[in-house]
Amino acid sequence: MLSDRSAYSGIAVKDMGEAKRFYDETLGLRTSEAYGLVWLKHGDGARTLLYEQPEAVPGSYTVLNFEIDDIDSVVDWLGGRGVSFERYEGMNQDERGIFRDEGPHIAWFKDPSGNVLSVLQEK
Repeated sequence: MLSDRSAYSGIAVKDMGEAKRFYDETLGLRTSEAYGLVWLKHGDGARTLLYEQPEAVPGSYTVLNFEIDDIDSVVDWLGGRGVSFERYEGMNQDERGIFRDEGPHIAWFKDPSGNVLSVLQEK
């Protein structure tokens, strides 16, 4: 019954205005608003819901991954827009914060609420 239905994920943010500016202006995503909620529109037609919850505690895991073709240029572009990349102990990340060992190349960063996001490039 649910296998033929569309679905979406939701991300709790502490301040909707701050989150909308980050996702819309800093990351350059297409957004829309309805009922005090913000929808992130992704290139493949998928959507992610942002909802405000001031007491939300961000997860310690990646909540949203962006599949990209050229991680170096995207990391440079995001860095130029003020995004700082996370460093994780035990992860072999280069000087820019990109992990290039097994699996896809990946770099992690946080939104203003502390939610972990990533950009990743398949090898």
